[in-house]
Amino acid sequence: MSVVADLHLHYLQACQNLSQPENPFIARVLQEADKKDEISTKGITLKLAGNNHLVPVPRVTDDDLAVLVSVLDQAAFVTGLDLAYNLLTDVGAKTMAVFLQENSTLQYLNLMFNDIGTSGAELIAGALHSNQSLVHLRMTGNRIGNQGGMFFASMLKINSTLKKLDLGDCDVGLRCLIATAIALTQNKSLKAINLNRPLLSSQQEETTVHIARMLRNNSSLVELHLGKHEMKNFGVERLCDALYENSTLRYLDLSCNNIICDGAKFLGELLRKNQTLEILDLDANRIEDVGAIYLSEALATRNRTLKALSIVSNNITGKGLVALAQAMHSNMTLSHIYIWGNKLDRSTCAAFSELLAVERLQPDCTDVAPYKVDGEILLAELSHGLAKHRYWSPRCAAVAPGAANASLEIVPVSEY
Repeated sequence: MSVVADLHLHYLQACQNLSQPENPFIARVLQEADKKDEISTKGITLKLAGNNHLVPVPRVTDDDLAVLVSVLDQAAFVTGLDLAYNLLTDVGAKTMAVFLQENSTLQYLNLMFNDIGTSGAELIAGALHSNQSLVHLRMTGNRIGNQGGMFFASMLKINSTLKKLDLGDCDVGLRCLIATAIALTQNKSLKAINLNRPLLSSQQEETTVHIARMLRNNSSLVELHLGKHEMKNFGVERLCDALYENSTLRYLDLSCNNIICDGAKFLGELLRKNQTLEILDLDANRIEDVGAIYLSEALATRNRTLKALSIVSNNITGKGLVALAQAMHSNMTLSHIYIWGNKLDRSTCAAFSELLAVERLQPDCTDVAPYKVDGEILLAELSHGLAKHRYWSPRCAAVAPGAANASLEIVPVSEY
């Protein structure tokens, strides 16, 4: 394995050679990397995200990236690169594409929320036709559009190394989702994909039908995000029908859709028979009490597989929430539940306070915490949940890993 003795020194030399001013943020990160022990054997991830909460940093530009990759060409121990929330455009994407074609050690690349467009997506997807090292790519929040997404769909027919792909909030459309579903009927390596918030003009749910058809045949996908797909009960029923035949999917994200109690009934029936699903995210739907009771009945009597359930903001009152709390007393498998944003009445506060008091529910495994005012038990919100890992990660060592996102503990998909 090729090793650079001093990343910071080589960076300063590269800046001089390319007549590019030094970026103090990159310089500091490389200095810190140089201090790490055993980097040549364990590998390191350079964290160059531009959204530093504590200290404002000069964000990485296309010119900065050109200098950086010239240094990383000789640093095989750098196995991860976090460039989220920076100023990279299609020019930077071209630089990264060349690097991916020539580099054989990079396993993780985070480009979320930059300014990469369709042509940049084409270059990066094209580089992955031949790249055999990258296992996790995050493109979240780049406006690559429907055509840019099509390039990634075509890549999935060829690439057999990538295990996790994030195309959420990328403005992909109908054609991209259908092409991706078709590609995943052939792809045997991808473990997780995020397709949140496509731009759909049709109300016919064609994309959900194609994704359901894919799930009948796919035997590798473990994690699937379908948030903001305008999915209704019809789409949920198609997915549930497919999941009766699927034995690999463990994490299903249906947040921010139009699912009501009938859709929850289909999911409840699925949970009675499905033996693989471990995480179900129903945030920001409208399943109400009837839907919550459907789920609680399945969890209380038949299902012993689901480990995490999120029903945040579903217009559920105490009747439905108490039913779920009671289900947890008989179901010892369900360990994480998130309920904030519903109608937390006295019965709800008492039920969840009891779960926490008897340690049936751990504080890091829910998004509420009890407190008393004038002898009355109320619930306060905790900043916990299933989805935060997509945009946020704790920077304080005192925060437990599971507090930010239960799924990373329950389903460690391609976390190298």
